[in-house]
Amino acid sequence: MQFTAEQIATLLKGKVEGDSTTVVDQLSKIEESTSRSLTFLANPKYEHFIYEIEAGIIVVNEDLALQKPVKSTLVRVKNAYSAFTELLKLYDEMTNDKRGIEEPNAIHETVQLGEDAYVGAFTYIGKHVKIGNKARIYPQVFIGDNVQIGDRVVLLPGVKIYNDCVLGDGVMIHSGAVIGSDGFGFAPQGDGTYEKVPQIGNVVIEDDVEIGANTVVDRATLGSTRIKKGVKLDNLIQIAHNVEIGKNTVIAAQTGVSGSTKVGENVILGGQVGVVGHITIAKGTQVQAQSGINRSLLEENKKWGGSPAFPYNNELRSQVLYAKLPEMERRIAELEKQLKEKNNS
Repeated sequence: MQFTAEQIATLLKGKVEGDSTTVVDQLSKIEESTSRSLTFLANPKYEHFIYEIEAGIIVVNEDLALQKPVKSTLVRVKNAYSAFTELLKLYDEMTNDKRGIEEPNAIHETVQLGEDAYVGAFTYIGKHVKIGNKARIYPQVFIGDNVQIGDRVVLLPGVKIYNDCVLGDGVMIHSGAVIGSDGFGFAPQGDGTYEKVPQIGNVVIEDDVEIGANTVVDRATLGSTRIKKGVKLDNLIQIAHNVEIGKNTVIAAQTGVSGSTKVGENVILGGQVGVVGHITIAKGTQVQAQSGINRSLLEENKKWGGSPAFPYNNELRSQVLYAKLPEMERRIAELEKQLKEKNNS
């Protein structure tokens, strides 16, 4: 696919600076660009590249002041990063425009498949499933009975969606993720064994959620485990039964959220954070990587760190003190020695 600088500027509502007929046919990182590349500059740390490379077209911020002449054609826009993101989305749509049903597969006769949907080979779709328009179901996906899937949903190869789960519009789930597996519910018995508690709820994933590879969201014991609109979950995350994740919350890899915890909207949990069950995490909370949350965090828009977690600035001060402990111990021992010698004299 080829595009001219004029076409790109029109698409991005930008302005061409240089040769508007310049043609590109590939997207590249700025440091790896060639004369056929379309790239962008958003981070000032990379500005030196625009004077060194011969990229075909570079998308830049409209207020960028050039320090030297450049060989590339520029497209000036309000926000180069956002503009290039839109180009990446367009490229992804064009290169992954799959439609139709591949064979072999197992699709029950009661399935309702939306317009322009795609179903890859070796896929299983159970009874009474509803799949929206322009959904893309890649090969080797399992979809259980009574599942509802919205428009423009993307399920990458190997995704498993258990019975009765609901996915909103624009959801993307990456390979190996499991949605709706049983919650960890076992009742202790008098003889020391555990009796499994049936998990008869479901998982509800609202619009525009993205879930990373090999992440697991457990179904509720009763009711729903709910991932609200705009949430982004990284790879290798565990969301337990009856958890609620608020709108536009972001959770990094290897984090675990225990059962019945309610995470507010616009929360950020770093990698390897552990969260106990049956607590509440307030709106706007930010938690440092590898922290442990063992109680409710009820103050909004506050940063936390450590295990167990406490206010982030206190955690930073504590780290400084930890580093000084050996020296403090030496000084105390020296003072004790001096005091003892003074008392003996």
